[in-house]
Amino acid sequence: MTKKNVLLLCGGGGSEHEVSLVSVKHIQNCISKIDFVNVTKIEINKSGDWVDDSGKKYMLDTKKFLRSMDHSDAGMKIDVAIPCIHGYPGETGELPAYFEMIGLPYLGCNSETSKMCFNKITTKLWATALGVPNTPYIFLAADTMESAERVKGFQALYGDIVVKASNQGSSVGCFLVEKGKDPVATVKEAFKFSPFVLVEKRMKPREIEVSVYEYDGKLQISYPGEIICPGAFYSYEEKYSKGSQTTTTTRAEDLTPEQVRLITDYSSKLYHGLKLRHLSRVDYFLDEGTIYLNEINTFPGLTPISMFPKMMEANGHSFKDFLSQLIRNLE
Repeated sequence: MTKKNVLLLCGGGGSEHEVSLVSVKHIQNCISKIDFVNVTKIEINKSGDWVDDSGKKYMLDTKKFLRSMDHSDAGMKIDVAIPCIHGYPGETGELPAYFEMIGLPYLGCNSETSKMCFNKITTKLWATALGVPNTPYIFLAADTMESAERVKGFQALYGDIVVKASNQGSSVGCFLVEKGKDPVATVKEAFKFSPFVLVEKRMKPREIEVSVYEYDGKLQISYPGEIICPGAFYSYEEKYSKGSQTTTTTRAEDLTPEQVRLITDYSSKLYHGLKLRHLSRVDYFLDEGTIYLNEINTFPGLTPISMFPKMMEANGHSFKDFLSQLIRNLE
């Protein structure tokens, strides 16, 4: 078949910029083994410039041509884009919206779904509407005295609470407030990251995840894996630092058949109900035998410790073949 020109975007300039730079290496390694693909990697740097490895600047125009900003070449017609960007502007929907506007096929969820799932509050509202249980919560739209009183009342009811910036990923803007400690300063800090703040009951659960993706034209939901964190709180540092003591397994132990069935059923409901596309990782809490949705990642991490590709492989599917199928069929 005719070779396809694939634009592989990474970076983004957001809080998960560096994680994206690690994830893109895995995609690039897999794509390099696909014979019908020409791949061009471009980083969106922290200044918002689109640059190649040499620092040369590019733009993607409305004709779907990737052109150098210095006009030193004729440009390249792009056939497929892969926005390997965690958080802004990939998972938050801005890049998918631009691809949709110019008619460029791309890997991942559409702009509306991306935006809905990246916002922790809208995710919970949709999950409830779809019949998927999630943790007790309130949300705040402003840092006011009224909000402070609501949080204090919620804390009095549940004890330990977690305060989260609604529009961030990978535990950025996420804080634990233990019972008896004043949450007001923490809420104020969370508002620095997002215009809305989510406050949840603090759970002490097992953290269960599944890879949800399309393969051979069918929805695939992996057997649940597990994140095993030795500390009390799975922070950003614990996720990504070299000193992390967290371990993972692609097959969570001691789950009952009913728990596995519920996780699979909930994941299918979320996939279809929210119109997820191509790939997502859905995270759950297992607390005292009950399954609760934690979050949905519409472009999951692909770092060496990331669960999505591991669970896909354990489910019997090659990530390279997954990419090959999607790239071949996107048009």
